[in-house]
Amino acid sequence: MGKGPENNENNGKRKAARPPKHICIGLVAHVDAGKTTLSEALLYRTGTIRKWGRVDHGDAFLDTDRQEKERGITIFSKEAELKYGSTVFTLLDTPGHVDFSAEMERTLQVLDYAVLVINGREGVQGHTATLWKLAEKYGIPLFIFINKTDLEGVKRDDVMDELRERLDQRCITFDVDHGGEWLEQAAMCDEALLEELLDTGTIADDSLRGAIAERKIFPCYFGSALKLEGIDGLREGLSGYSMEKQYGSDFGVRIYKISRDEKGARLTHMKITGGTLRVKDEIGREKVEQIRIYSGGKFRSVDEAKSGDVCAVTGLKTTYAGQGLGAERDAGEPVLESVLTYKVELPGGVDAHRALEMLKLLEEEDPQLKVVWNGQLQEIHMQLMGQVQIEILRNIIADRFGFDVEFGQGAIAYKETIAAPVFGAGHFEPLRHYAEVHLLLEPAPRGSGLTLDTRCSEDVLDRNWQRLILTHLAEREHPGALTGSPITDMKITLLAGRSHLKHTEGGDFRQATYRALRQGLRKAESILLEPWYEFRLEVPQGSAGRAMGDIQRMNGALEEPETAGENVVLSGRAPVSEMKDYGIEVASYTKGYGHLSCSLWGYEQCHRQEEVVEEIGYDIDGDVENTADSVFCTHGAGVVVKWDEADEMMHMQGTWGMGSTEMESRDPESRKGLRTADGLARGSAEGRNAGHSESTGKTGSTKKKGLTEEEELERIFEMTYGKRKERRIIPKREISHSENKTKIKPSVVKEEYLLVDGYNIIFAWDDLKALAKINMDSARQALIEILENYQGYRKCHVIAVFDAYRVKGGERRQEKHGSVDVVYTREAETADMYIEKAAHAKSRDFHVRVATSDRLEQLIITGSGAFKVSADEFRAEVQQADTEISKLIEAHNLRNRQQGGSRIVIPGKSE
Repeated sequence: MGKGPENNENNGKRKAARPPKHICIGLVAHVDAGKTTLSEALLYRTGTIRKWGRVDHGDAFLDTDRQEKERGITIFSKEAELKYGSTVFTLLDTPGHVDFSAEMERTLQVLDYAVLVINGREGVQGHTATLWKLAEKYGIPLFIFINKTDLEGVKRDDVMDELRERLDQRCITFDVDHGGEWLEQAAMCDEALLEELLDTGTIADDSLRGAIAERKIFPCYFGSALKLEGIDGLREGLSGYSMEKQYGSDFGVRIYKISRDEKGARLTHMKITGGTLRVKDEIGREKVEQIRIYSGGKFRSVDEAKSGDVCAVTGLKTTYAGQGLGAERDAGEPVLESVLTYKVELPGGVDAHRALEMLKLLEEEDPQLKVVWNGQLQEIHMQLMGQVQIEILRNIIADRFGFDVEFGQGAIAYKETIAAPVFGAGHFEPLRHYAEVHLLLEPAPRGSGLTLDTRCSEDVLDRNWQRLILTHLAEREHPGALTGSPITDMKITLLAGRSHLKHTEGGDFRQATYRALRQGLRKAESILLEPWYEFRLEVPQGSAGRAMGDIQRMNGALEEPETAGENVVLSGRAPVSEMKDYGIEVASYTKGYGHLSCSLWGYEQCHRQEEVVEEIGYDIDGDVENTADSVFCTHGAGVVVKWDEADEMMHMQGTWGMGSTEMESRDPESRKGLRTADGLARGSAEGRNAGHSESTGKTGSTKKKGLTEEEELERIFEMTYGKRKERRIIPKREISHSENKTKIKPSVVKEEYLLVDGYNIIFAWDDLKALAKINMDSARQALIEILENYQGYRKCHVIAVFDAYRVKGGERRQEKHGSVDVVYTREAETADMYIEKAAHAKSRDFHVRVATSDRLEQLIITGSGAFKVSADEFRAEVQQADTEISKLIEAHNLRNRQQGGSRIVIPGKSE
């Protein structure tokens, strides 16, 4: 057995040795699935550790924190190095408890592969489905380890059926050999693999590696980590079926975590995604002092870290989790976030501002804590995931800062956005200071967060000032006008700005920017957003009516109910405020037989906005730290001008950076919100080098009386871009008899698209119709499997469309099942509507057929250039394809038997 890594203080510095293959792999799981036990087993079986620790004994190699040992759960992500064959792994163990899922999500961003650990007895749990979606979002290939298979009642076939139903049909058992059946199942996941199997009778390891890396196959392994069963198979699979990621030569870094060591030194945990990082390199204005490669609680120092390495760096003071350096861009908004905010109750004698500084250190390590000072209430607030995190955080504060805190009752963390575009302007001009900023605020799609842009010419405002304004917009969360909740789902565009050669300082633009944003928010129609859960509720059939009534009462949206044995499964979405304590109620009225699992779905408009606004009672005028008023200089002194009177005193007026095409494309209501005085900024260089005003600086409007709105917009366009050029129409040229000859064009074989009206086909085919009466989801899945088989034979593009128009608030959703695209329409959109649009769009460039027996739809799609196929005709085509496939495979099997080769068996078909 090899020795574990020793602390650097006992070793000399050396460069990180590059193995033949280096893989960064993480372990993710629902809590209590046995993830840390699996990591311990892998470390032990690869010789990384001599002693095999256990979570329940408090001596697991990666659970180094005192609270982790006491509670038997992983709280912080940890790294370890292990080697098997020619592969060296950096293993990252992540928290499984949902309260610490933000730490897990940050870690996902640096993984090459992940192992999803599933409790064989419990199957796919609520957080398991969330992990699956996160891996899909970040494009991480997955291996699946079904743990605890030694427990009574765990049946492999049942588990695999659930994985394929709840997660993906491409989950394939890799750890057992049923005469090559797993290869045949793998081949059905990808057209290229199927062709290779048909041509050669097998699939090369390189092909399987490529398919796994592209998330076309998800290998599954069974075992018991506690009894070291199945560990060797998983270890060999990870080594044999993984591919080393290729990185570029340009330097890049992804930072995923900030922590502190036992001596209080600040550690920046990162993955090198390009080039090389060396000790003493400068990042910004900071210098790398030390590069550490951690394994458990110990580390070794190296002189450099290369692409693919995961390391911790000392010496960097301003880095943050999610930051990208060099060629790497910052990470986007996280999917998982806390939706409850808590008041921090400090003990007597502890200064609130000093405590705020300390708690900000914790926010640096976990950005999702979002520590906020409420100036109106003189309180500290934090956003937390749940009760377990509260208990852990309370202990951390006591250990690190030496005082005890309590947390008040959790409240919903709301957000705010706006309903229509609006301008905002801010002016800051006390004596010997000067800055003016003009912004355009526009609503953006739900979940998009804040987007910053500039349309300001550098002739009007220098680039360095523009960058500073955008920095001030991004440096903090800005409160909304309704409840003081953070704003989101908005695009903020810098239209214009003005500085003074002598009197402008950086802080002046911060003041002007904040005031411009705030003024725009006060002008706008604000919308309060609340968090919504995506839920899965399983209850006995006798309780289904009660459950459906509860969801409707919560203002939730339900999908079509499904049956699971004697239970009914309800899926959908509902506001967190209504559902946060519903799990207790479910357990009560189902006598413990019901089960509710929830995950954050996103934010939507609050269903009781007026009540919530009144309950919160935000005093916008009393929030002097976030004022919308401007400061102008008059008679040598700064004068505060109220936000609703400041526009006419601004030194720059007009509609900047907005072309006529964009203005004309806006609907009349939007244009009303965008209308401003029509003069342009007073000169480019003049605006940039403006003199310090000793008067109000008010510029009179140049708008001519009697002009209509359209005429006014036209005049603005002409002043900016010049007069419109009239289009010259060139008449068609006469074609002579010598030119009027028929030209024979070469024939082109167009690609084929097949659009399938899913429910129409299901209810037209007797076998699927009978299955639908029992379980509609099974009927859908059966049709999709038929389409996958058909597509593999016909080599056409297949799109199956299912109605979801009655799902309240539903959005169009597209999934990939093998090579078949499955589309679920949005609310108020039928499958017919989607198919008509798609057929019309694709008929120009492709050969399009539509499978349906809807007479009206057939008539419409024929008129759009597509070809109709009735349900009966399509059934005959499918049967013909099955017959041809069977003939091909039997011929191949006969040839292989004659040559002594392997056979191909069609899954689900008898010999």
